Amino acid sequence: MNLTFENIPNYRIAYVRQVGPYGLGNKQAMERLKKWAREKNLYHSGVIFGISHDNPETTLPENCRYDACIVVPSDYEIDDSMNEGELIGGTYGICKIEHTTAAVQQAWAEIIPCLQNSGYQLEDRPIIERYSGEMIANGFCELCVPVKLI
Repeated sequence: MNLTFENIPNYRIAYVRQVGPYGLGNKQAMERLKKWAREKNLYHSGVIFGISHDNPETTLPENCRYDACIVVPSDYEIDDSMNEGELIGGTYGICKIEHTTAAVQQAWAEIIPCLQNSGYQLEDRPIIERYSGEMIANGFCELCVPVKLI
């Protein structure tokens, strides 16, 4: 696994929140966000994030929260159809993967040992998927895992 480390800054975001089991609802939230971003001419220049706020192993599926987000300029006026918030940055382990269920599962099987071998451990912050227009077009995303030094 090719894992790099990056300090992601805080970002102002527009987002759609999905509450319920992770899966189809997340995809629908992301499609709604992308449609809005295209209509507002933000899609091609914006960075898109998917934020999984809850661990499905410890949170009931019906209570899991997922935000589909796009970075917006500080002076951009967000309309009432979107929520506004801030993505709180920090240090993340980053791995670029194919945006498939199999690739995500494989990444999870490999990421913890890779982190430990690099002197890091998971930190208690949301895991983030990061997308650029180019990555989306080519079927990739970046899995951004919050970390801290051991």
